[in-house]
Amino acid sequence: MIPGKRPATEEGVEAPLPAKLQRTEEQPGSLVADAGNVGNDGRVSDSDTDDDNRAPEPSALEIEGLYLDTVNRASLDFDFEQLCSVSLSNNNIYACLVCGKYYQGRGKQTHAYFHSINESHHVFINLHTLRVYVLPDNYEVDDKSLNDIKAAVRPTYSAEQVAQLDSVCEDAYDLSGKHYIPGLVGLNRIKCNDYMNAVVQALAHVPPIRDAMLLLPDLERKSPLVQRMASLVKRMWHPKLFKSHISPHELHQEIVNRSKRHFKLDSSGDAFELLTWLLNTLHMDLGGSRKSDSSVVYKAFRGELSVATQQLRDTRVRTREEDPIEMDAAKPIVRTKVSFLTLSLELPPKPLFADDEDKGEVGIPQVALVSLLQRYNGSTVVEWQGQAKQYQLRKLPQFIICHIKRFTKTELSADKNPTVVNYAIHNVPFGNLLPKDAPVCGSHGNPTYNLIANICHDGQPALSAGSKVPSDLGQSTAVTLAASTAATYTSDETTSANSQYLVYLRHAANDKWYMLRDLQVEPVMPQMIFLSDSYVQIWQRNDE
Repeated sequence: MIPGKRPATEEGVEAPLPAKLQRTEEQPGSLVADAGNVGNDGRVSDSDTDDDNRAPEPSALEIEGLYLDTVNRASLDFDFEQLCSVSLSNNNIYACLVCGKYYQGRGKQTHAYFHSINESHHVFINLHTLRVYVLPDNYEVDDKSLNDIKAAVRPTYSAEQVAQLDSVCEDAYDLSGKHYIPGLVGLNRIKCNDYMNAVVQALAHVPPIRDAMLLLPDLERKSPLVQRMASLVKRMWHPKLFKSHISPHELHQEIVNRSKRHFKLDSSGDAFELLTWLLNTLHMDLGGSRKSDSSVVYKAFRGELSVATQQLRDTRVRTREEDPIEMDAAKPIVRTKVSFLTLSLELPPKPLFADDEDKGEVGIPQVALVSLLQRYNGSTVVEWQGQAKQYQLRKLPQFIICHIKRFTKTELSADKNPTVVNYAIHNVPFGNLLPKDAPVCGSHGNPTYNLIANICHDGQPALSAGSKVPSDLGQSTAVTLAASTAATYTSDETTSANSQYLVYLRHAANDKWYMLRDLQVEPVMPQMIFLSDSYVQIWQRNDE
C-alpha cells in the first residue's frame, strides 16, 4: 500500500478512516474523538487528546468581569438628585456606569433594561444598596475595582479618619489630575445660590457640625434635610473625588422645599437668615429640645445672656438728644435670662453728606470689633421698640456667631452700610464681656477666640425677584427711584454679577486661609480678609 493512501477493500473501494480521525459534517476539516473515549459529561478522556491546545473554559470571575472594562468614571456624577431620566421617579434607581445616566429598575420591561439593550451599556449600580449588576443578563458583580465608585456614591469615614482632619493636611487629585484639598472644594453656582454656598461652606468647617455629619448613625432614619446635608459634607471632605468640584443642587432643592420657598435659587437671599433657619431646623431634625445639650447645634453655638428691660418713659431724662440713654434704678426694671445662637452687632450710621475738606469724597468709616461687642458688656443701654435694654453675657459657647448688621431693607429699597470692621483673627478677648460671677468657660476664666470663618458680601444689595416698582408711580418718578437705589430693581443676571457672597475659611490642618466663591478656591493672605465687607463671622474658643 502506498503511504498516504487509504486502504482499499476487496471490491476496490477505499476503507473508511478510523472513528477517532473522522471529520464532522457540521464542521468540515475538524476531527472528532472516538465515541468510546467520551465520558458521560461529554468531555474527552482519551489520553491521545492534546489538552494543552484546547481553549480553557472561562471561570466565573471572568464571566462576571466581562463588561467592567466599559465603565467610564469620567462620565459619572452622583451629585444630582436621584431621579430616573425617563420616568422622573425616585424609586429603585440605578446609575449606568458607562454613560452616568439614572434609570429605574433592572428587571425586564424597565428603563434600565431597555437602556442596556439599546445602547449596549451593561454595568449598573443601585444607588441605594450600592450593588452592581450586569444587564440584561441580570447577574451581580462583586469586584474590588468598583470600590472607588461605591465610595464616590456614599463616602464613609471612621472615627480615626475624622479625628485627623484638623491635624493632617492631605493632598488629593481628581481623575483629570487636578489638585484639591479635601474640605476646600468648590460648589457649583446654579443661579443665585451664592448665599447658600457660603453658609454651607462655613458650617462644613465647624468641627462639631462637620464631625456629626460625617459620623451620623442611622442616617436613613433622619429627615431629608439632614440626609442631604450629611451627604454633601461627606463629599466635600472626600479625598478621592472624581471631580474637584461638587454640585449642591440636592441640598439646595431641599432647602427651597422645606422653607416653603422662603429661600430661592432664582433670586438672591440673605446669608444670615439662611444660617439661623438652617441651624434651628437641623436642631429640631436631630431630636433637639430646649436643653443646651440636646443636639450638636446647641452644644456648639448656644450661649446665655441676661437682659434688663425698662420702658423709655421710665429712663432718666436726657438734656440733649445725643446723650446716651440711662436706666433709672428707682423705676421698675425687668430682668430675664435668654439663650442665643448668634450675636448681632450694630454698625454706626454711614455719613450722608460729603466733607468739603475731602474735596467732595466721603471717607469710608471704620470701627473696631471690640467696640461693637461693648453692646453686651452689661452697662451699655440701647433702644429697641420703645424700650431701653441692657445686655450682659453670662455664658459663652464654644463657637460664637457674630452678625454684623449691614443691610437696611424696605419694601422699595435696600441699603448697605459700607463701614469697615477692624479685628484681629487670633485671641480676641470675648471673655472680657463676662461678669466676675460668670461660670468658667473652657480651660480658663477669660476665654479668647480665633476666627475660623468669615462670610462677606461684595457689591450692592438687591431686593428679591418679586419686588417691583409700584405701578401707580409716574414714569419720571420710577426712573429717579430706580437710579437712586442702584441695584435694587435689576434683573437676575445683573444681581448675580453685582451682589455676591463669598467666604474666607481657615484650614486647621495647615493653618492657612482660603477664599471660596462658588467654584473659585484660592489661598489668600490673612491680611486680605479685611478687604471685603464682613457680614457673618464664626469664632472658635481657644482652649489651648
